[in-house]
Amino acid sequence: MKREFKRFGLEKLGLTVIIAQFLGATGLLLGLKFNPILLTSSFGLALLMFFGLIVRMKLKDSLWVSLPALFYMGLNIYIFSTSLN
Repeated sequence: MKREFKRFGLEKLGLTVIIAQFLGATGLLLGLKFNPILLTSSFGLALLMFFGLIVRMKLKDSLWVSLPALFYMGLNIYIFSTSLN
């Protein structure tokens, strides 16, 4: 991952992204009990994956390489939208 962040030109944001992903995953688990936490976590993770896709597009990475970010963005959008009810 360090090499990837270096390739992205984002080596200073690596730790921030790791912390955001950890907090988002923890929030999804806690959100099973507390809906506002689920909404916040799923929205935040979807946003994080969206920016990940933008970085991949700027670097002209293939769709195959970008597919995990696209999948997890879609999954978190689905979680967010279904938890609104």
